Amino acid sequence: MTSLADYLHTRRTVPSVALDEPGPDSETLKSMLTIAMRVPDHGKLAPWRFIVYSRAADGERIGDKLAEIWKRRDPEAVEKRLEQERTRFTRAPLVVAVVSTADLHPKIPVWEQELSAGAVCMNLLHAAAAYGFSAQWLTEWFAFDEEAASYLGLDEGERFAGFVQIGTPTEPPVERPRPEVADKLTAWGGKG
Repeated sequence: MTSLADYLHTRRTVPSVALDEPGPDSETLKSMLTIAMRVPDHGKLAPWRFIVYSRAADGERIGDKLAEIWKRRDPEAVEKRLEQERTRFTRAPLVVAVVSTADLHPKIPVWEQELSAGAVCMNLLHAAAAYGFSAQWLTEWFAFDEEAASYLGLDEGERFAGFVQIGTPTEPPVERPRPEVADKLTAWGGKG
């Protein structure tokens, strides 16, 4: 097996709470995003874009806003829950939002465009690993909350495909149970 196959056979996510400095510098991030964009893209629409958030520059401000929004949605929220919101963008040194910009097209279904944005997220995980980092792909409530999503930079008609938290792992990844291929495989026997 090649080293790429070995990597893919053992790929595992390190949780964002276990990601720390250093994160990628601007040149490394640019290279990682270039890799991330090398995905299937029917019609060459590039139906996605990126928003980058830095823990140092943006994390606390975003966290305060998310806690404020959550408190308005749930006035009974306890401080522990609000603190969880405050730390959403301070876990890893860098968070990259992958935004799906899918739109109606005469030949390419929106679903295919959205799948392309998902592929960008997965490629970004691989790119992070290629540069010696680890990354976690998350979507959380604020990806689907109109006010929070707008605050985080979403434009009308766009959706978050995910938030990819990137940093240096402080602990090794832990394996989890995986399905057996045979349990997920069906051989088509024809119809009729």
